[in-house]
Amino acid sequence: MSDETNGPYTKVSLAEGVASSQTTRRVFLKVLGAATAATSTADAMGWEEYFQQHYKRLTDDDKRAIFARLEQQVRDRQGVDVHIRDPQPLDGVEFAYALNLQACVGCRRCEYACAQENNTSRSPEMHYIRVLQMEKGSLDVERSHTGYEGQVPQQGHYYMPVQCHHCRDAPCVRACPVNATWAEPDGIVVVDYNWCIGCRYCEAACPYFARRFNFEEPTLRASEINPEQGYLSNRLRPRGVMEKCTFCLQRTRQGLYPACLEACPTGSRKFGNLLDPNSEIRQVIETKRVYILHEEAGTNPRFYYFFG
Repeated sequence: MSDETNGPYTKVSLAEGVASSQTTRRVFLKVLGAATAATSTADAMGWEEYFQQHYKRLTDDDKRAIFARLEQQVRDRQGVDVHIRDPQPLDGVEFAYALNLQACVGCRRCEYACAQENNTSRSPEMHYIRVLQMEKGSLDVERSHTGYEGQVPQQGHYYMPVQCHHCRDAPCVRACPVNATWAEPDGIVVVDYNWCIGCRYCEAACPYFARRFNFEEPTLRASEINPEQGYLSNRLRPRGVMEKCTFCLQRTRQGLYPACLEACPTGSRKFGNLLDPNSEIRQVIETKRVYILHEEAGTNPRFYYFFG
C-alpha cells in the first residue's frame, strides 16, 4: 500500500498522520467540544485501552500484552475463553467481492451469518449487511425496502445485499480526522477501535451506509460469542466506536471464505484475489455484466454486482 492516503484531499503519509494524531486526537476532541463524549468512551473502554498507541505504532510485545488483557476481560465479564490474533495481509493479494443480483433470493442468511461470525451486538441489534428489496427493472435504491417480511423471493422484486465496499478511494478514510481507519495492503479497510473517537464523520461520508456506531454497550450472551477473533475485525467492541464489515479478515487471511459467502444457499456471492488471473472473482469481473453501486461517487470499490 502506498504511504499516501487515497484521494485528492491530502498528501500526508499515513506514518506522518499516525504520529501527528498522537496529539491532534486530543486537540480535535477539544475543538469539537466533545470532552463529555470522549470521557464516556474512555470510561467504557478503560483508560489503559483508550490511551494506548495507534495500531500502526504497536510493537509485537505491545500487541501480545493487549491481546492477553482483552482475552482476560472476556473471561472475567462473560466467562468465555477467546483467542485474539492479528492476521496480517498476504503478499500478492488484493481481495474483492462480487454478488450475482439474479441469484440472490433475499433470504438474509448472509446477514445473520455475518452477525454470528463478527460478534455484533444482539441488543441493541447491529448488522453490517443490509439486504435491499428492489423493484424489478429499477436500480433506484431510494425506492428499496429492508423491512420486508414473508416468503422470498417476492414476485416483482429482486434483492441487493449492501455492505462495506472496501473502496480504493474511500471517503470514510479521508473523512477520519484522527487516522483511525485506513486501507490495508490487501484492500481491506479496517478500524482501530481504540483510536476511534466516535465522531461519525466516516459514517456520514460513506455512500453505502456501511458503517455502524455503538450508541449503547453491545450485548451478546456468552453462548453467542465467537471465540476466534481478530484484533482489527471481530473482537468484542466497546461502546462509542465505529464498526463495519472487514471481509472477515480473521478468516480470509487464513485462506477461508467470508462467513456471509459460506451461508449463501444460492451461490450468489463470489470472493477472492483480484490479482490472480485464474481466480473466480477475476473471471466474474472480466466476463460478466458488472454493475457498480453509486459509481458516480468515485469511490472505486472492491465490491461489485453482476448479472448472470
